[in-house]
Amino acid sequence: MRGMNAVQTGREKLSSPGFKVELKFALLLCLASCSSTESPPASAGAASSAGSGAAAFAGNTSSTGGTVNGQAGATASGGSGAGLGGTSGSSGNAGTANVGGMFATAGQGGGGGQSGSAATDPGSTGDGKVVVGPTYTKQSDLMPKGAPAGKSFSFTMSSTDSQIYTGLDTTLNTPSAFTRRVDVYVPAKYQDGQAAPFLIINDGPGALGNVMLALDNLTPSSDPLRRLPAFVAIAVANGGGDSMGSERGLEYDTMSDRFARFIDSEVVPAVLKNAQIRAAYPQFALTKDAEGRAALGCSSGGAAALTMGWFRPDLFRRLITYSGTFVDQQDTDAPEEKMYPLGAWEYHSSMALIANTAVKPLRIVLNANEMDNGATAPESGHHNWVMANERTAAALAAKGYHYRYIVGENAGHCDGKVQDATLADSLVWVWRGYQ
Repeated sequence: MRGMNAVQTGREKLSSPGFKVELKFALLLCLASCSSTESPPASAGAASSAGSGAAAFAGNTSSTGGTVNGQAGATASGGSGAGLGGTSGSSGNAGTANVGGMFATAGQGGGGGQSGSAATDPGSTGDGKVVVGPTYTKQSDLMPKGAPAGKSFSFTMSSTDSQIYTGLDTTLNTPSAFTRRVDVYVPAKYQDGQAAPFLIINDGPGALGNVMLALDNLTPSSDPLRRLPAFVAIAVANGGGDSMGSERGLEYDTMSDRFARFIDSEVVPAVLKNAQIRAAYPQFALTKDAEGRAALGCSSGGAAALTMGWFRPDLFRRLITYSGTFVDQQDTDAPEEKMYPLGAWEYHSSMALIANTAVKPLRIVLNANEMDNGATAPESGHHNWVMANERTAAALAAKGYHYRYIVGENAGHCDGKVQDATLADSLVWVWRGYQ
């Protein structure tokens, strides 16, 4: 009730004449003094209230306080509070005043109550388009170097225990119960009792092998620009099949927050209570801070990674997609088809969701390769992966997102040699600014 009262009070204040006068005055001050495009590091913000994201004042205002050009930002009620005249803020990020627009859309409600991660301004190093190939060499950080290794764990989850993916969805071609494997890697640098950041790997085990080596080699790095936080890698297998009518297609190609909710409400708790992990780390914990939650995937698994952050930026904010399936792959029987008729194609074309939505607090790595799926297919079929990723990258650039777009020459769909040559860089870039 206390949180609800705080939200109500905020709404009453926003609608009061006195607040409008104060807001106009504050915006004038910001126009006069907030011209810098660089911001100092933010300190951890004060805890926010739970519930729908009420609008917070000024710039990239953090959902948990943050800063706006060094000044304390207003606290939003909820997850990703949006700034008035700015963009949705991230948990504890340094804020940059942006008065280009009058009002930004209020952010999506979040868990609230957790202080910010004291993230620093990541800067723009590595942002933009990167071309690799036509020949490839595996990055040394993805090779064994004798660094201390972490601990690996594995267990299975049954659809009969799930409230979200039961295997019996009416859109499936052959509904049936199933089990999925979950692999967990805890790096050597993790200290028991700390609430660890984590990376979800779709289509597990997927890229887990390379991620493990990157953690071994880069968590102890003495170079602050080439260091990874000691995040836990959680590789989650899909439910089986591919494309429309399959469990995998339902999980990955559906335009909703369903998969993000599944990871947050079912997979994460299963990892936390796993007996083997608890035996090794009695006080094992994972962060609830969205700034410390990342997702990685290839093809439809890549589309799922973007969708996790897009629909739930209060849960996941650091996203890596290789050969992302930002095409019309959503099941035509899905209820979401009424809202998003062309599935993930809507991100960049038709509805142009990225262009027409207030900026979300996301860092996004994209990849498409020269010979990717549908590279020569016409636009009318909505199944050209190269076109889809080019347009997604362009839309992110136009909105001012931190994004990194990797183009692989002489390479095909989800090409392993491209990932071998770039994944360490992708991980370092996507985690930049996290402390």
